[in-house]
Amino acid sequence: MSNPALLVLYGSQTGTAQDTAQRLARQAQRRRLRVRVMPLDDYNVANLIAESLVVFVCSTTGQGDPPDNMKNFWRFLFKKSLPVGSLSQLDCAILGLGDSSYPKFNFVAKKLHKRLLQLGACVLLPVGLADDQHDLGADAVIDPWFASFWGKVSTLYPTLSGMMPLREDEPLPPTYTFHFLDDMQEKEEVQLRIPMDQTVPSQSHPFPARMVFNRRVTEPLHFQDVRHIELDVTGSNIEFAAGDVVMMRPCNAPEDVQQFCQLLKLDPETRFTLSPTDNTAVPARLPQPCTVRHLVESYLDIAAVPRRSFFELLSTFATNELEREKLAEFSSAAGQDELHNYCNRPRRTTLEVLADFPHTTAELKVDYLPDLFPEIQPRSFSIASSLRAHPNRIQVLVAVVCYKTKLYKPRKGLCSSWLASLDPAQGDVYVPLWVKKGSLKFPSDKETPVIMVGPGTGVAPFRSVLQERTAEGKTANVLFFGCRSKSKDFYFRTEWEEMMEAGFLTLFTAFSRDQEAKVYVQHRVRDNGELLWDLIANKNACFYIAGNAKQMPASVCDALKEAFQQAGGVSAEEAEQMLATMEKTGRFQSETWS
Repeated sequence: MSNPALLVLYGSQTGTAQDTAQRLARQAQRRRLRVRVMPLDDYNVANLIAESLVVFVCSTTGQGDPPDNMKNFWRFLFKKSLPVGSLSQLDCAILGLGDSSYPKFNFVAKKLHKRLLQLGACVLLPVGLADDQHDLGADAVIDPWFASFWGKVSTLYPTLSGMMPLREDEPLPPTYTFHFLDDMQEKEEVQLRIPMDQTVPSQSHPFPARMVFNRRVTEPLHFQDVRHIELDVTGSNIEFAAGDVVMMRPCNAPEDVQQFCQLLKLDPETRFTLSPTDNTAVPARLPQPCTVRHLVESYLDIAAVPRRSFFELLSTFATNELEREKLAEFSSAAGQDELHNYCNRPRRTTLEVLADFPHTTAELKVDYLPDLFPEIQPRSFSIASSLRAHPNRIQVLVAVVCYKTKLYKPRKGLCSSWLASLDPAQGDVYVPLWVKKGSLKFPSDKETPVIMVGPGTGVAPFRSVLQERTAEGKTANVLFFGCRSKSKDFYFRTEWEEMMEAGFLTLFTAFSRDQEAKVYVQHRVRDNGELLWDLIANKNACFYIAGNAKQMPASVCDALKEAFQQAGGVSAEEAEQMLATMEKTGRFQSETWS
């Protein structure tokens, strides 16, 4: 049997599945295999019947949903019209990346595995279910899974074992080559760039929305800086409903861009064009030509905590013995605990790693930058306003991420810190954005009551729905809001009070630190069991949770089941069943994030 061509297809929301797919592709290259790697939606799925060896690497998003870049593939694959044995020629394997703190852990990989078997594919090994919650992260599953996969492949294709693989410390060719331009070329090239019109903003064509205001809504001395931000989307054709999310792609901080260029001895004003070394497409988000500043500021994710693949690639450039040994240790399976202590636990950034390995950084060739650094990923925020109340505007509620680890500099969230730094009072500021359907769906029927539990910034989507429902004259609205203190972080207090006065809202609050015993939203849910039972059992109410995924959602669910038992007189099993039925019928929905 001749050597196969490997196809690695990924569905990735935050870049982790993409990184894992690229790691596997590099291992294939070292084994001298022909390999292609691409997002599932960039691949013509009808060609699957002609492939011989395919690996699917996919994450699970939200409440068991496929990532955005595999949604079209997903719809096609689950068509009832597909013949049962249509993939009988295909050898494949499925690796799932998930987080067991979410109820639908690795749901997409499990469902894909089942569907491929139905279509007759030969699945070479058990589906890999990597878990972010593991002490060593997803690699605890990925490493042995990769080893099993290559074991299977060499059994299937014995000729592979006769080929001498490339050494681990040998650099692979870069994906792109940089061509730096002189001044004359610059001027000619720039004139060729014509702005393209587009109808609805999307990831590839975001809309530059002008920032209208950026207000801190927590008390000045409160430890948490939370911003209420408004953006003007006039002329964008953007439409959205309550529960939808806005996507934004942040920029790196100017001081980080400067340090990066200094470390790599790059002039930020230099212009270049990119050409692929094989038939890969040039990244659509990078203009041709592009400045080094634009590449580093808007494209390369230099402020993220680097993944293991970064160290694997970096080690191939090291000539300094000490640095090479350390990088090789961080790249090895045995060195993962050491890497976690160095990188993941203190949240050390890629930029800080480069500064720690100065000799290797000095050896880096610019052509390898797009291979070494992942692309900055977009961030999603629940929209906190309604077009009915604020036409042509999008409002968000953003908690600015900033915390201490053992490292001297505080750790900062890239997107929230970038947004917080923008000041429309200093002149026009624009944020590139687009809108996506959210997972929360609200009832259109006027009589259906809506019960919402939204502590902290989790209240954002509920402000949107309350503005919408108020405009539509819907009065059966109950909100449970929780924060630390009535005087420090009670978001939108005046608005809630006005809605209550007008008869549009019943509000229950939990201020956890305003008394000796901590009070949370789940306590308020438990205290109001009679009301909730009446609304849910007799008036068909819908129940929603939004906020942090740690303990809150599970605690609220427990409190709700307790309310069913106390007020409705049902057993624990019946309460459990009631909640499961509500979830199945869309009357219980949650949107949580970690």
